[in-house]
Amino acid sequence: MSAPPAPKPPRQRSIRIGEREIVAIGVAEDFWRDFSHRAMTASWPAFIAATAGVFVLLNASFALAYLLGQAPVSNVAAGDALQYFYFSIETLATVGYGDMHPQSHYGHVIASIESFTGIFCIALMTGLIFARFSRPQARILFAHAPIISTHDGQPAFMVRLANERHNSISDATAKLWFLRRYSTTEGRQFRGFAEMRLVRSENPTFQLSWTLFHPIDASSPLFGMSAADLERLEAAFTVTINGLDETSSQPVHARQAWSHLDLRWNHHYADILATSDGITRLDYGRFHDTIEG
Repeated sequence: MSAPPAPKPPRQRSIRIGEREIVAIGVAEDFWRDFSHRAMTASWPAFIAATAGVFVLLNASFALAYLLGQAPVSNVAAGDALQYFYFSIETLATVGYGDMHPQSHYGHVIASIESFTGIFCIALMTGLIFARFSRPQARILFAHAPIISTHDGQPAFMVRLANERHNSISDATAKLWFLRRYSTTEGRQFRGFAEMRLVRSENPTFQLSWTLFHPIDASSPLFGMSAADLERLEAAFTVTINGLDETSSQPVHARQAWSHLDLRWNHHYADILATSDGITRLDYGRFHDTIEG
């Protein structure tokens, strides 16, 4: 008796949250149920390559169907698969140059099915491409490292960001979150979120740079913590930005995460604004620079 087949290994999916990589095991995947999400989140090269692959596969399938018929298309030599492939492209794209056309009931049936498929595919691809192009995306530049320094006479957690487009994002709001591992009284391990209060969490017209300040006082989740404490808690920080893009009149969103390893203690950000001859200059070359002390 042959041995039973080895069980398939559970599906795995790698998820990256900031600098933290998590592997999800045993997740059920349904490609077609998530088709729209996959089409919207795929990179442009992957999206174009997949579209081209589907286009070639569809036309090859219909070319094979024509090839199985008895002279279904005029002006095509018997067994000329490449000519049937060209005719399929013309039919699927609803072009029809006139040199080749169906000349039998079988050819008309296959061409009708392909025409319907072409209309459906063109409508689907037009919608997906429009959705990808019209989806509003903010171009927010976040500093590589958050810092802890003194601000207005007390310790503060700070992070700098800027609007790279320099258009106006109206009613921009920012939220800062502290992520940490903790244990319950029963000894179970969890990762929890705590909001970090900001001195100014709203910006009426976010166009240039913006520095967020979180005072580390008795109400702060960072109060009394050291770098070693943050490492023990596997701490991380997340900033979310929401606002209305005045160019597109649509809401935009941006998010950035840092681990405790990115945090720089007793540093301050290098000055990026300089005024001379009545002109204020914003130097993005020093945007990520921090200075100790």
